Amino acid sequence: MNVIKAETKLSVAILAGGKSSRMGKNKALLKVENTTLIEKLAKELGGFSRLLLSAADMGEYESLGLPMVYDENHDIGPIEGIRRVLTEADNEYVFVCAVDMPFIKKELVQYMAQFINPHEDCYVITDDEHMHPLCAIYSKRVLPIIEKLIAEGNYRLREIYRHCPTRYISLEYTCFDKKTVKNINTKEEYFELSKPLVFCVSGYSDSGKTWLISKLINEFICEGYSCAAIKHDGHDHFSDLEGSDTHVFTTAGALCSAVFSDSRYSLHFSRKTDIDRLIRLICHAEDPPDFVIVEGMKNSALPKVEIIRRGISEKSVCDESTLICAVSDCISPGNVGCPVFGTDDVRGIFLCIKKYFGA
Repeated sequence: MNVIKAETKLSVAILAGGKSSRMGKNKALLKVENTTLIEKLAKELGGFSRLLLSAADMGEYESLGLPMVYDENHDIGPIEGIRRVLTEADNEYVFVCAVDMPFIKKELVQYMAQFINPHEDCYVITDDEHMHPLCAIYSKRVLPIIEKLIAEGNYRLREIYRHCPTRYISLEYTCFDKKTVKNINTKEEYFELSKPLVFCVSGYSDSGKTWLISKLINEFICEGYSCAAIKHDGHDHFSDLEGSDTHVFTTAGALCSAVFSDSRYSLHFSRKTDIDRLIRLICHAEDPPDFVIVEGMKNSALPKVEIIRRGISEKSVCDESTLICAVSDCISPGNVGCPVFGTDDVRGIFLCIKKYFGA
């Protein structure tokens, strides 16, 4: 992949978006792979000459430490964000993308920049269905056109291309697919993007973790979700039993042994792993589950439900910032900074988990 030509210094701007009415919450702050969409894009696109973040108002993004620009004309859509970043950018050309496009890659921007020439002012990605004005490079030369359109009350981005020379760059002849420019607009799209959603059921031995996980699996299944479960076993006891064929293969030195039937299969690896690798393995399955429930891992950074039982451990031992909720017969609401449910309130626990993930 060629890199941006030395003479073409490119600024990058992320438009933090509008009211997110279809999502029901600020899309920029939704989390994917344990990071917000805005942080994910900022990390991916941070290697260009300058990165700008466009927002409607001050307040929500200052903690990110990114250079900010704010709307002066409110409630007119992304045309105002483009106007503001072009006004403030240090460079002649600015790549603009929307914050709800989490699959944008820096290599795509580098590819687009190769088309920059003195005779065209806009460079817009297209696929076989759509034009993508929020995956485009704009020259500062379009500023007068944008300002004229705003003054006329014409806020459609496509109107810009009717008034200035534009190159349309098709994805068809590139190594990038349509997912690269996909927007995440609805709760359903966000849920599909986030799958599988992972959380732990943690607590000391004999606190009831396995029982609760089995009940939660039933709740998820009854509502149409699929589940996977992972157990951390400190005693190295597995189903690859001595005398079984798979155990014979393992003893002979096989790195992995497997057994399958018409309805199920099992893999046995003889190597060290960790929870992150196991989750990635499940994520890359042909049809990944909606949720992964991990038994144990109370010291991990994963979100968790903690079981606190009288006579076993009567106080929380998990990092409070990771708790979805607590399940207890000895702790009252208000004693921890998260919702607390009784040990028999499986439905309440389930609904709390769903709310936490926005499922």
